[in-house]
Amino acid sequence: MAEETILVNGEAMPLTGATVEDLLRDMSVDPSARGFAVAVNQAVVVRAMWRKTELRAGDQVEIVKPFAGG
Repeated sequence: MAEETILVNGEAMPLTGATVEDLLRDMSVDPSARGFAVAVNQAVVVRAMWRKTELRAGDQVEIVKPFAGG
């Protein structure tokens, strides 16, 4: 059976966790940290829903952090 994958910021990675929060922890990102946002399949997921938003094979996840510039 083929490994299930998701795309995170355009890169394929194995689907190891069930939720957005699991994914963040697997990536060593503290879900309680401020200053970034998560979208799944082009829909922003509010922080309060990270623990409940399930990921499925083929999902496209974007983790974005604003930066200063001009």
